[in-house]
Amino acid sequence: MSITLYDATALTFLQILGGAERVLEKGRAHCEANDIDLNDIVEMRLIEDMLPFRYQVIAMTHHSLGAIQGVEAGAFSPPVMSDLDYGALQDLVSETRGAIEQYSPDTINGLAGNRLEFGGGSFRLPYVGEDFLLSFSLPNFYFHATTAYDMLRMKGVQIGKRDFAGRVRFLKT
Repeated sequence: MSITLYDATALTFLQILGGAERVLEKGRAHCEANDIDLNDIVEMRLIEDMLPFRYQVIAMTHHSLGAIQGVEAGAFSPPVMSDLDYGALQDLVSETRGAIEQYSPDTINGLAGNRLEFGGGSFRLPYVGEDFLLSFSLPNFYFHATTAYDMLRMKGVQIGKRDFAGRVRFLKT
């Protein structure tokens, strides 16, 4: 069996981003039905020293589309915190998914072997594109997607594993 870089990254990003869209929509509906201020969700933290919900969603998009773009450009820096509200975070996830859908398998597979540097300021780590995507971006992507999910779940949003996983790929007969 052979798996491509496109299969392992882009299709996975698309699947989980689709799940994130559903999770965020259910989060909005829950908050509206229970008079929970969406701004409180955007600013909430699991623990004081952890970045807020807003950052978790931004980082999820940054470690998917931003990672692909970083491998293309040869450079990747940590995500930048933006002052986005809940609706803008939903739009960001949808726009990210849409942008990744525009990449062809050949384009993503062609990133293998590209060199890039990760870092900011004087801190730099060299990577090869496929190693960066598979060993750095995918774990970070899952971490931030899971953290955002957990934060909404902690607030009582009725979501489950199926919501998180999005549309799974199965054998079509």
